[in-house]
Amino acid sequence: MSVAQEIKARLDIVEYIQQYVPLKKSGRHYKACCPFHSEKTPSFIVNTETQSWRCFGACSEGGDIFNFAMKLHSWDFRQALEELGRLAGVEVRKQTPQQREEIQYEERLRDILRTAAEAFHSALLQDAPDSQAALQYAVERRGFSLETIEKYQIGFAVDSWDNLLIHLREIGYKDDDIIDAGLAIRNDKGRIYDRFRNRLIIPIRDERGRVVGFGARALGDEHPKYLNSPQTPVFDKSRLLFGLDMARESIRQSGIAIIVEGYMDVIQAHQAGYMNVVAQMGTALTEPQLKLIAPRHAQRIILALDADEAGQNAMRRSLEVARQVLQDDYAGRLSVDIRILQIPGAKDPDDFLRATPEQWPQIVETALPIADFIINLETEKLPPDASIQERERAARAILPLLYASEDNLYRKANIQKLAMRLRIQEADLLAWAEEQ
Repeated sequence: MSVAQEIKARLDIVEYIQQYVPLKKSGRHYKACCPFHSEKTPSFIVNTETQSWRCFGACSEGGDIFNFAMKLHSWDFRQALEELGRLAGVEVRKQTPQQREEIQYEERLRDILRTAAEAFHSALLQDAPDSQAALQYAVERRGFSLETIEKYQIGFAVDSWDNLLIHLREIGYKDDDIIDAGLAIRNDKGRIYDRFRNRLIIPIRDERGRVVGFGARALGDEHPKYLNSPQTPVFDKSRLLFGLDMARESIRQSGIAIIVEGYMDVIQAHQAGYMNVVAQMGTALTEPQLKLIAPRHAQRIILALDADEAGQNAMRRSLEVARQVLQDDYAGRLSVDIRILQIPGAKDPDDFLRATPEQWPQIVETALPIADFIINLETEKLPPDASIQERERAARAILPLLYASEDNLYRKANIQKLAMRLRIQEADLLAWAEEQ
């Protein structure tokens, strides 16, 4: 018996699907409205005898428990095998004692982080004056509804050096593990204290919805204004997109992922009903982040970073990362369309969504193709009487991105556009492009 067969033998498909779909008995089978498309008449059938499912409506798809899990969670087969194997208690692959110990260690850290998230959230909802002040900040200053606070498990770190530390110790967690999880700090004298104090707490989850770190917003004038968990064995923000666990299905259905700068932007977008928004959490877009969503989930990526200087610098770095990835034929062959969203009035997405959430779809429609944005970005500071040397430098900065991000259908038009903007012959631009 193969590993997949053993998993299927141990897991009942009805019990598994019932967690996500309200199945009702219908004769020998179970029936529900299909979770993969909108319908009023149930066409989704689960057969207990064959341990299979099928949609007889618009999807016209079906399969076994693996097919269902892969489609529902946007997993590949390896992910489905590992997740269902864990659920069934089946060892998917032989592990060395060292690998087993490492997995157990990481699971222990995630368990501590999950417990901390629950404690932070509970603290926000207490009747204590400081908790009420933090809740008032979240609702009135940040514009979060109570439903959103519950959904994203937003919390509060009280103004104490050891409040969380004492709580976690009482449960039985060890100091070294609490520190390794990024929740506490040990100073040079050996004293251990809480990392987060007097801050609004945002749990950061991986694409599977597991808490792996925290973002913390100062409630007063403390610096830094935002403080994230440090890099740990389970948290590396360059490999995560905040909100992807919530946004993945919307991204898959629309084919569009909107990437913003911070978690506040994401939560505000999701609260307004725009679920295909994720955040790169202040860093420039990285290749691992890009590959989390494209092309498996998204065929178009819209970068909507803050309008301030830091946001624009992050935009430039993100585009350079995209260029390098595209030059490796990642997006070039897989037709990922990258666009840039510039919000009027130099607002960041959080501010815009709080003020005019109903205008978000219209503003998203104005996102520029990457070529137009790059040409505008690199030429806007050129004086009207720019020298040929200045114009050549601008052209050489623009050409690699134009060639990496556009296919042959658009390349000629973009070269013509650049030639007109810089008053340079197309032949010269083409020659310079070949040199790079």
